[in-house]
Amino acid sequence: MSEIFSPTQRYELWLRIELIVTDGWAEIGEIPKSAIDRLRHATVDAEHIARLEERVGHDVVAFLDSLAESVGDDARYLHRGLTSSDILDTALALQLVRAADILLKDVDRLSSVIRRRAIEERGTLMAGRTHGIHAEPLSFGFVLAGWLDELDRDRQRLLTVREDVRVGKLSGAVGTHATVDPRVEEAALAKLSLKVAPVTTQVIARDRHAAYLSTLAVLGGSLEKFATDIRHLQRSEVSEVREPFGDQQKGSSAMPHKRNPILSERVCGLARVIRGYAQTALENQALWHERDISHSSAERIIFPDACILLDYMLRLMADILEGLTIDRARMRANLYRSGGVVFSQRVLLALVQKGMSRQDAYRVVQRAALTALDDGQDFKTIVGQVPEVRERLTAEELAELFDPAYYLRHLDVTFERLGLEPVALSPSQAGGRGEGGGL
Repeated sequence: MSEIFSPTQRYELWLRIELIVTDGWAEIGEIPKSAIDRLRHATVDAEHIARLEERVGHDVVAFLDSLAESVGDDARYLHRGLTSSDILDTALALQLVRAADILLKDVDRLSSVIRRRAIEERGTLMAGRTHGIHAEPLSFGFVLAGWLDELDRDRQRLLTVREDVRVGKLSGAVGTHATVDPRVEEAALAKLSLKVAPVTTQVIARDRHAAYLSTLAVLGGSLEKFATDIRHLQRSEVSEVREPFGDQQKGSSAMPHKRNPILSERVCGLARVIRGYAQTALENQALWHERDISHSSAERIIFPDACILLDYMLRLMADILEGLTIDRARMRANLYRSGGVVFSQRVLLALVQKGMSRQDAYRVVQRAALTALDDGQDFKTIVGQVPEVRERLTAEELAELFDPAYYLRHLDVTFERLGLEPVALSPSQAGGRGEGGGL
């Protein structure tokens, strides 16, 4: 990824574009074909170009001056009818397409890891949480399935912006083709596997670039979401998962016991940087008239950095999930840590089914649940002693409502929608009936 945005690679792209444009001119008889072979001996010297740029204050001029020294008189056929942005924007399109291809491979690797672990943890019971508070049981595999689904959407967005940014322009100073035959542009861009931007000014409109970087920011936000979940689940009070930690790794200079989720925290921090770059890309949309240069300086930073950072983040997240330690016993213990109140809705619905009004049933179940939470008691025992409940539910019926496997009964639907092969639940994963009380 870094190589794509290196000075040498950038100049090589500029040279490739210049030579392909001369091919186009030669094909319509505007440049002698004998010059084409000689121009192909042109070479780029990044250090020489940099020294020239210090003097002339213009990168493309320095580039062309350097080429002139390597090809002599034939240099007059280079850059015919073009403006600097023809080269800059077309090269940037090639860079962003290549960068997107690397990112797509990174996404595919991460998706593969999540897919495998989702299947492995399909029946691993844990507490679902809303507002950070226990809600109802679900499985860790179900959580991972949600991550996979989001990553699939991110991939589609990346494909869309890859195609959107895959356009070049070789249309001259303000885009009117006054000095460049449209046939030259079309032939050259076809050889570069780029589409022709239907209308341009001196630059390709920056909405394409803003969409590209915004998509990188959204993808970074997805990684931050996954990493934030891991950070919470690794907290000492929760301790359900643990990111990889090397044998020689140290968590703190002062506290030898520390095993911090620094990798996940790193992902979260870098996601903020990419969001900042996306904001800059959005600011770059509004340029003066046919073009100013306020976008250029920023783009030299935001595109290389954002692509390199996201490449790193995707690889890091794949490594985190590949090496993630999952404490299934702790997940199950935490599920019952709140006295079994996670089964409250099933009790509520059972009472309604038995003829009790929803308002009365809610009041009865809520009172029992809050008592269990406040006093550290077993919810099933407390609610089972409520007269309105005893009148309507037998002990066997009540116990049935505390079967955690009930909450996983439709997981096949979710997994099939994602193309995840179903796996049989082991007793240790799904749990037996009536295990909710007293734990």
